[in-house]
Amino acid sequence: MNQILEDMLRVCVIEWTGSWDKHLLLAEFTYNNSFHLRIQMALYEALYRKKCRSPLCWTELSERSILGPDLVDQTTQKIEVIRQKLLTAQSRQKSYVDKRRKLLEFEGSDHIFLKVTPITSIGRSIRAKKLTPCFIGPLKILERIGILAYRIVLPPYIAGVPDVFHVSQLKKYQPDSSHVIEPEDVELQENLTY
Repeated sequence: MNQILEDMLRVCVIEWTGSWDKHLLLAEFTYNNSFHLRIQMALYEALYRKKCRSPLCWTELSERSILGPDLVDQTTQKIEVIRQKLLTAQSRQKSYVDKRRKLLEFEGSDHIFLKVTPITSIGRSIRAKKLTPCFIGPLKILERIGILAYRIVLPPYIAGVPDVFHVSQLKKYQPDSSHVIEPEDVELQENLTY
């Protein structure tokens, strides 16, 4: 979400060189009143539980005369330009994400590799070594949980870790019994030799 806002503001600064700071409040107003797909409403509406009504965007003739029709027209035009810039920024960010997104689905009999990072509980449970593998496995999938989560069979050396993982942490593997390698622990002696 921050990338979209940053993109929109950058384009608005280019559009209104020299006077972009005067339009910053209109950019904020437009962003807070634009429809967000994830929450199915505008941010203002989510926060205050009612639709935003501003004198600058009233287009009925009786209400326009309060502030002057020219000011309302200019502001409405600027808000429309900002809204177009916001849509452009959203579509640009969506295209970046879509390039990297892969729809992965696994069956109950599939085998997968599990991504290991120091941040995840898997990475913390394995002793950190200089050449720790990026993936462990192959592991078998037990069941699908929800749309994007899977329960997998974990090896005994990481049995204390929760066994449900997001699909982004999994990588498909074609089973081959010759590929199964058990990790070995290196035991150091007191004089740091093995």
